[in-house]
Amino acid sequence: VQLVESGGGVVQAGGSLRLSCAASGSIFRVDGMGWYRQAPGKQRELVATMARGGSPNYADSLKGRFTISRDNAKNTVYLQMNSLKPEDTAVYYCNAGGRDTARTIFDSWGQGTQVTVSS
Repeated sequence: VQLVESGGGVVQAGGSLRLSCAASGSIFRVDGMGWYRQAPGKQRELVATMARGGSPNYADSLKGRFTISRDNAKNTVYLQMNSLKPEDTAVYYCNAGGRDTARTIFDSWGQGTQVTVSS
């Protein structure tokens, strides 16, 4: 199962970006989907996750600015990021887990998309 992210870029502080991540391949069902990020010199951290049919889960520090959503019919997850700050600068990675058509569990990562917030 492959994940392809899009929507990253350069934005001024206070601006917004919307990331998208589409899962493709031999998918039976996608369960959890989410976003993580990794800033230079730091560990990868949780941004937000969302189970299939479940409520979103956010990093406490991002609640109120970031919104995760998903379209199960398209196996796609989105991340709307508002009021961006320079400290949001990072590579954002998409993650998805579920079962493929052989009913084997998969846990896939995207290649990452760069988000740069200028001050």
